[in-house]
Amino acid sequence: MVAPAQIPKKAGDRVKTDRRDAVQLARRLRSGDLTPVYVPAVDDEAVRDLVRARADALKASKAAKARLKAFLLRPDIRYEGRANWGPAHLRGLAEVVCPTPAQQIVFQEDVRAVSEHQERLQRLEAELQSQVKTWRWAPVVEAMQALRGVQCTVAVTLIAEVGDLTRFDNPRQLMSYLGLTPSAHTSGERRRQGALTKTGNSHARRALSEGAWAYRYPAQVSRHLQLRLEKLPKVLQAISWKAQVRLCKRYRRLIARGKNANQVVVAIAREMAAFVWAIARTVTGAH
Repeated sequence: MVAPAQIPKKAGDRVKTDRRDAVQLARRLRSGDLTPVYVPAVDDEAVRDLVRARADALKASKAAKARLKAFLLRPDIRYEGRANWGPAHLRGLAEVVCPTPAQQIVFQEDVRAVSEHQERLQRLEAELQSQVKTWRWAPVVEAMQALRGVQCTVAVTLIAEVGDLTRFDNPRQLMSYLGLTPSAHTSGERRRQGALTKTGNSHARRALSEGAWAYRYPAQVSRHLQLRLEKLPKVLQAISWKAQVRLCKRYRRLIARGKNANQVVVAIAREMAAFVWAIARTVTGAH
């Protein structure tokens, strides 16, 4: 199976018949000009649907919280605590009294909507944790959690969206697939790089970028990371520490050069993809 949009076509060729298409496909296949499409297994698609349902629930939960906070701004009811949506914030919401009965009804409905979205998110996360245990990519998911900033949800999202990571011959292909490589325009001796291509899977790219924020702190093994590493072989532990040393140092170096933090995180995410690829190849034994 190939991508129809990636099939080369002459600009002036307006004749289309089954015979001509078959001949052109055969020639393109022989010359290697066709781009194959990865077809996931049924179980992989099922886990991907569950991952995207969880992402939709998270998005809906954030939207419900934003609506509630925006509503409270109208009667000038503000939370003065440090952490939003923590136990202290929830206790504060339970004591809120709006100026009018109608506003109190709207407030209670918004609070109920936030609670319902949170419960739905917790159910989906619990189901996701349960389904991953029997998934064929469970060893790769567990191994990927050796990386700092890559917990179970991030690892499952990457595998479910990308599929078999070993199908890429080198990490640059994976970076390009994720849309983490900069666009480029070259003419003669002049070479100019632009924004990210963003041509790949947006779900996997977002998950990897969120995990990359963990490398803004100095390299260290936290307690949570240590518990994950204890279950893994020494070779994966070595890859994890190598990634920490390199990526934390690169983050500080790019920030010192005056780069924007968001741009730096994207650069870290791009290099994280290389370590993810190396871990997948190590676990599956691909060469």
